[in-house]
This record gives sequence, structure tokens and C-alpha cells, in this order.
Amino acid sequence: MPKARAAVCHAFGQELAIEEITLADPGPGEVLVDVKACAICHSDISYADGAWGGTLPAVYGHEAAGVVAATGAGVTGLAPGDHVVVTLIRSCGACHYCRRQSRVMCEEVFALDREGALTGADGSRYEQALRTGAFADKVVVHQSQLVAIPADIPFDSASLLACGVITGFGAVVNSARVGPGEAVAVIGCGGVGLNSIQGAAIAGAAPVVAIDLHDDKLEAAKRFGATDGVNPAREDAAARVKALTNGRGVDHVFVTVGQKTAFDGAFDYITKNGTVVVVGMPPSGVLAHYDPGTLAAWNQKIIGSKMGEADIATDIPALVEHYRGGRLKLDELVSARYPLEAINQAIAAVKTGHALRNVIVFD
Repeated sequence: MPKARAAVCHAFGQELAIEEITLADPGPGEVLVDVKACAICHSDISYADGAWGGTLPAVYGHEAAGVVAATGAGVTGLAPGDHVVVTLIRSCGACHYCRRQSRVMCEEVFALDREGALTGADGSRYEQALRTGAFADKVVVHQSQLVAIPADIPFDSASLLACGVITGFGAVVNSARVGPGEAVAVIGCGGVGLNSIQGAAIAGAAPVVAIDLHDDKLEAAKRFGATDGVNPAREDAAARVKALTNGRGVDHVFVTVGQKTAFDGAFDYITKNGTVVVVGMPPSGVLAHYDPGTLAAWNQKIIGSKMGEADIATDIPALVEHYRGGRLKLDELVSARYPLEAINQAIAAVKTGHALRNVIVFD
């Protein structure tokens, strides 16, 4: 059975420990991947801090890219040596939701869900968090979680396609189906928010308004396609958004951060027929408030968007083509690169609020 170096969470809110773990050999339909890069998503941090509970010890990390090392029986379309993006989206293709083109909601219980693939030095089971466990230099995942990519795509940039890009971009093009000339606001300009901005710009939205408490992120947002930036700490953000839209408000507002104030304030930005798209995930128990009378009278909508409702087999190749064609920025999303041994410093840097995406890179 393969061994891996991994960053393990033994206690919520504490630093991750670097140690050797054992992985199960890939079973039917499963693939062993040598991880080359894994970006740090806020979801990993929230889980490690205990915001959503979960089983410990756990290996987090779910935004990865690497090289296929071995395949189990029945794997098709992938072979050792292939470069792949590794996602948390595990789907059977045949259940109630998969048949309705909603693979992110697949209800199948896989062997990896029942048995797990990770054990510690003492033989105890470790949680393969978010079905991936990619804060490690090897993972075993189901073949449905992988998409082959061209070998010329850098691993650190490719890793971002696994979550931040498909979540932010997909919220715009798959969930909200933003069209040319529609007005968009994006609350939060981290990795997911910037990709919502990129998606809106590519879809032809105008204006595309970035909203964030950090001026450096607002400047970054303009490089990724935002037409305007608004800092609610310095001005009345809702008034500014309405001034940019002839007093009406935007057609779509994407809430890409998991903060109650962002959810509560989202309705201040939308017009009649407008939509609030919930992308960010708050800690368990956080509730948002809205005026149902206005929601009904103004024909407004609230929709959720999990992982951008991505079908990774088609969406990731399309995003790769946008990247290779110069329309989608990936390299520019990487704020810094760290070895696995420095993962706690990388996480601390993300928590300052200034990093776009920090990436763990493996030799």
C-alpha cells in the first residue's frame, strides 16, 4: 500500500501536523494520483477550525492537480502519466440527480465513502476530508473526480480549476446564467469571487462591480474584469451600486464569502427581477434575514450554487481553453507557493485576508 506525506488535523483550531500516512491501493474505479500542487481553499480552513464539525483526525485539501500513478480495475479514459485536476465532485452518472445533470448532488455512496482510504501510523482510520485529502503528496480518489488536462498547464495554476474557478465561474454561467449586458455585483474578491468576476466579464455582463473590504483586492478585481470597485468600509456600497446602474441595482449579486453581514446586505444591491446567488458557506448555525414581502413584490429570487453546479468533464476542458486562449487568468490567482512543511504559514497568510490563492507545491 502506498505511503504519503500529509498535513493532518488532530484538533480543530490547532496547527496541522506533518506525518506519514498509508493509503489503500486503488480499488475498482479508483485512481492513485501523485499530487503536484494543492491550493488552500477557505473551506479547508473553516473545516480545520471546526466551523462545520467533522471527524478527526482528518486530511483536508481538495483543490489539486497531479499525475496519475496507478489505476484500479475498470478505470477508463485515464492512464499512468496523465496530468489531471483532482476535484471533490464524486458522481456515479446514474442516480436521480446525475440523470438530471446535477452531478454535484450525486447521492451514490461509494466504497471510499464507506471504507476510507487513509490510515495513520498506528493503523487508525483518518478521515479523507472533502472526499479528497489532498494536503498530501498522494491521494486515492474515484475516477469521476478527475479530469485529464494538457501536460503544458502548470500544476499550480491547474489546481485552481478544481474548486475556486469552477465554483466562482460556474455560479455565473451555470447557476445564474448571466447574459450580455446584465449588471453583476460580486461580494468578496478572494479566489472564488475573482472567478465570478472573470465569469461575468466573459459572459459580457456590464457593469461588473466588485465589493470587498480590502482595497488591494478591489485593485486585483479590476485586473480580472471588474469595471468598478466598492469598499463598504469607506462608502455606502448599496448607494454606489445603484448609482452605477441608473438607480435600479444589479441583476445578479454573488455572495462568495461566508459572512452573515454579506448575506443580510445582498438584497440591498439587486433590482426588480434580481437574483441573490449564495456561493459562500457560513459556519453552521448562521442565518440570514430578508424581507419576503419585497422578494415577492419585486419578483426577486434566492438561489444556491454548490461548486458552480459544475459538470467537470465538460466545464474544466472549457476553462482550460479559455486559459490557453488568454481569456481566463489562472497564473495571476496564485499569491504564493509553499512546501507542505510550511502549510501552517500558508494558512495563516490566507487568514489575513490579502491572499488570492496560496498553493502547496510538492517535489
